Formats: sequence, C-alpha cells, structure tokens
Amino acid sequence: MPPESLIGSTPTASFDPAALLAGRFTAAIRAAYPDLVGDADPLIAPNKNPKLGDFQCNAAMGLSKRVGKSPRDVAAALLAQVKLDDLCEPLGPNAVAGPGFINLTLKATAIAELTAAFDNGSLGIPKPANPQTVVVDLCGVNLAKEMHVGHLRSTIIGDAVARVFERLGWNVSRQNHLGDWGLPIAMVTGKLMREIDAGRADLSTLRLSDTDRLYKLAQAECKTDTPIGTVVKKYSAQVTPKLLAEWPDELAAVEKAEAALTEARKTLVKLQSKDTATMKVWQRVVDITIAACAENCKNLGAIVLPEHTAGESSYADELAGVVDDLLSRGIAEVNDGAVIVKLDKPEWGGIPEPCLIRKSDGGFLYATTDLAGIRRRVRKLGGSRLVYCVDARQSLHFAQVFAVCNRAGYSSPAAGGAPATMIHAAFGMVLGEDNRPFKTRSGENVKLADLITEATERSAAEIRKKNPEMAEGDIPAIAHAVGIAAIKYTDLSVERIKDYVFSFDRMVAFEGNTGPYLLYAYARTRSLARKATEAGHSMTSGALVLGEAAERALALAILRYPEALRQTADNAEPHRLCQFLYDLAGAYSSFYTNCPILQAPDEATRASRLRLCDLTSRVLADGLTCLGIPLVERM
Repeated sequence: MPPESLIGSTPTASFDPAALLAGRFTAAIRAAYPDLVGDADPLIAPNKNPKLGDFQCNAAMGLSKRVGKSPRDVAAALLAQVKLDDLCEPLGPNAVAGPGFINLTLKATAIAELTAAFDNGSLGIPKPANPQTVVVDLCGVNLAKEMHVGHLRSTIIGDAVARVFERLGWNVSRQNHLGDWGLPIAMVTGKLMREIDAGRADLSTLRLSDTDRLYKLAQAECKTDTPIGTVVKKYSAQVTPKLLAEWPDELAAVEKAEAALTEARKTLVKLQSKDTATMKVWQRVVDITIAACAENCKNLGAIVLPEHTAGESSYADELAGVVDDLLSRGIAEVNDGAVIVKLDKPEWGGIPEPCLIRKSDGGFLYATTDLAGIRRRVRKLGGSRLVYCVDARQSLHFAQVFAVCNRAGYSSPAAGGAPATMIHAAFGMVLGEDNRPFKTRSGENVKLADLITEATERSAAEIRKKNPEMAEGDIPAIAHAVGIAAIKYTDLSVERIKDYVFSFDRMVAFEGNTGPYLLYAYARTRSLARKATEAGHSMTSGALVLGEAAERALALAILRYPEALRQTADNAEPHRLCQFLYDLAGAYSSFYTNCPILQAPDEATRASRLRLCDLTSRVLADGLTCLGIPLVERM
C-alpha cells in the first residue's frame, strides 16, 4: 500500500490522481483564501499538452474575480499552500503558464504506488459500509407483443446502469414494467378467446408470435377513428340518411368496429372483476410474454428475469386509493369531471401543465400507475434512488409524475426521511440509415430476435475473413459474443439522450470505437497472458516500474476506472464507461506497440509490464461485464 498521504485510509479513498490533486488544491484554496464565500472547484484536468505535464489546475482565473487578485497571483498563492511533494515532481519556473494555469507532472513512483494499491482484488472499488438501494426501471415490454428494436435502448441502458450500481456495492432492484392492463389488453384477450372458441387457437400450444398477430388484428378490428368514422361520430346529427346511404361499406365498417370495441369493453370489465375464464386466458398470455422477454434478454446478455416483472395489473387495486388520497389532502382537484394535480407553483415543480390522474369517465392513466409505482418502490422496495430508463418523448410525463410524488410525499419513506432521488434516464431514438426510425422495408418494427441473428451472422462472416484458420466449431459462440458486443456498445457508447443511426457495417467493424474492437483488445491481453504463462512468467508479482511514457499513460488510464464507474452511476450514462474503456484500450495498444513485454530488456521490466497487462485485462473484463458485454478469450 502507498503511504496514507497519497490515498488516505478511508473506504472512499481515491486511486485517481486527478481526484487526489483536486483534494489537495481544494485544501490549498481554503488555506490561501479562508474568507472566500462558497466552495471553489479546483478544476483539475488532464493536460492537453503532455509535454507540459500530466495534469493542469485551472482554478486561478475563476478565483481571481472572486478574490480581487490577478490570476497569476492567485496561482502563486495556491502553490504556496498546496502539498504536492509526495505526488508531483518539483515545480519549475514554468509551472505557471499563461494567465495562471498550473502544470503538474506526477512522480513515476507515485503513479506506481497508486497502481499497486489499486491492484487489490476489487480494482480500487471498496464495498460501501451502508449500501443503499437503487430501483432501475428497464425493458418495459407490452403484453402479447414480441420485443422489437423499440425495446433495445430501455433494456440495455437499464441493464448497464443496474450492473454498474451492483459493481459499486449498491442493492439493486430491477423492475420490468409490463403493460398488461387496460383496454388494448382486453382487445387481444377477447380476440384470443373468440379464436379459441372457434377452434382456431389452442391455449396449450400458444406462442408469442400468435398473440402478436392477434394483437394487431384486434387493434384493427376496433379502429373507429377512420376518416368516415370520425365524420359520422362528430356530425351524426347533421348527416342525412340520403348522404349516409352513399357510404354503405364505410358505415358498415364503422358499425363493426364499434361493436368490436363494445365487446372489448365488456372483456375489460371481466378482467377487472377477475372473471375466472377471462383471467385464465389473460394469465396464459402474461406467462408467454414474460418467458419470451426473459429469453430475448438472455440472448442479448441483459439481466431481466421473470421475477423482475411488475405489471400494470399489479397496481390496479391501488389506483383508486392514490386518487382518493390526493383529493382528501387537497393536492388533487376535480376539473370538468377529471382529477388533476396542479404543478405550476415553483414549490410544486413549476410545470405549467397539470398532471391528469383520472379521466372524466373514471379511467386511470399511466401517470396514476407511475404514482403508485414510485410509492411502492420507495416504501416497499426501499429505493433511495429510482432510475427510469424510458425514451425522451416521456420527459414531460416523468417531470409531472416526479413533481406530484414530491408534493404528495410518495417519494419519501413511510417512516419519514429524505426523499428518494428520481432520475429519468431519457434516451433518443434508433434510426435507420435513412435517418428515420429504424424499421423493416415493409414498415414494421424490427424484431429484437432478428436483430441479434443478423448481428451474429455478420460477425461470423467478419471472423472468418479475419481469422481463416479458426476452427469452424469455435465460431458460433465467438460470433454471438461479438454480435452482442457490436449491438450493445454502439448503443451504449452514444450519449443516451442522442439519436443514433443503426448500421451493421459500422457496428461489426474490428477497428475504431466499436464493441468488437474492445473485445479484440481484451483477447490480445489474454493471448499475451497465455504466452507468458507457457514461458513460466508470473503476470502479477512484478514491482511496477514506469520509466516509459506509454507505461505511465497506461497506468494513469487504469487508475481512472473507479471514477469512471462512479460518474456512470451518478449520471446514469453508460457512455462515460464506454469512453473510459476505449481510452484504456488505446493506451494499451500504444503500450503494446512501444514497450516490448516478453522481450523486455531485463526481468524486472518484463515483470512490471506483465503486471500492467494483467491489470489492463482485468479492468477491461470488469468494465465490459458492467456493460453487459460477453467476453471472449480468442478472436
């Protein structure tokens, strides 16, 4: 272990030199300017010009305005107070550049000590003394429908966020919000019951593809908002019989749709009253949907199990109580027969649009269900942080729901205490190469299973081209891992709020910022480890000696890992971890090219470099696992 002056002795001690420098300069700011009001960010950043140093403190310019001194005078005052002897090389006359930028070069011995301490089995990530609980809302499939590309981002972003929190020692509860209640569900349930009665469907052999087809048919049968149907509904009193007679087919279709919708409403009543026959059919569809979802997620490498599913139906008995509670406390009010919660005051959220929680016909809405869901997730699951991985088009909805929960106290534990942090991890759309929503040529949503199959097939072709000597029997498993890495990394490496273009050609490339490239980097570390072991060399016992620039750069890249994980979790942004892994792979490539390893000039250098290789391999494996990307030992 390095001396406590470097990393401290607390469970949250940092191995990241940037964090250590930030702590030292924060203390220096307080010492130099004890009367300064408010905190000051020391603004530690990697130096853009490595020749000037490893890091730079950029606080002087901002502080100069607050303390009434020139930036260079402020920089001098900070250097007079900061304690750097154990961490940095002596500061020369050019340590302060330009208008007060402080250039800092770390001692090679300090980097080596930090890296050796980081190599502690947990890779610098201690277990929290009192782990909190995070509830991650992910996947969000609908009853009777096959998973498609629209479920991709909510599933893999949510899974990655959950995995990162687990890695940091949090208790994690995944929640797959299944859309299994309401009129659309009654439509498909009723349709299936009629198909069974007619002998065209068998509940025992039912597949999700069957229910998906019936769902679309049921929706079409109940479609009353056709142009002619809209006219008849809106202007029925003014439409004459003579005029109506000119549209016999159209009117017959409207009447048929109205009849189908009436039947669907009757089925909904039966569902709500727990009619035995109706519930039996509905439950079978639920079971099929959940099983298919779990299988798809397993193929995608996402942890979404049947026990993680919480359907809208599970909240059905709570919704009336939620509305009554909000009305009784004066938080909600009746408006034209509907029930709303106003949020326009600053202390209520400052949202102009009220949140509708019950329609004038007595029907509940998604907002009502989400209010009940937050109350359950905080008070029963113990969530102190709730993360909703749902697309950006729902931003207003979640802003309203979060504001209502804060106003009503649903975001706080029943016994009192601090309210939970609620985060809408909003994401953009998956686009085709025409920059429109990604669909098949026929306009259908691309099925998730088909997406995985094509990615696997393309990866297999690329592997055969890159490695024609590989045994054919080894290719399928590797191709599947590479295909999954291609799909997931492309998605996760994009800042989640942004749209991105889905391109198989770019995704399966072994070069550039791609999943296959990172898997290849990991496979290279494993190949080197096998060769070293065969030659009788240890991968872990060498003392670290960082004399070359590429060795220093690789060690510094490794040390950023804990902070990358924390930033990913704090912001629910997996692209931060992706960028770290890409930077690490790049640093390793430069190290591998410039620093002979097995052919190192002496035993001590070889042992040190092998240990760096082992650390790189373990961090890559750990980080890729946090993203839900499967590992391969050979490519």
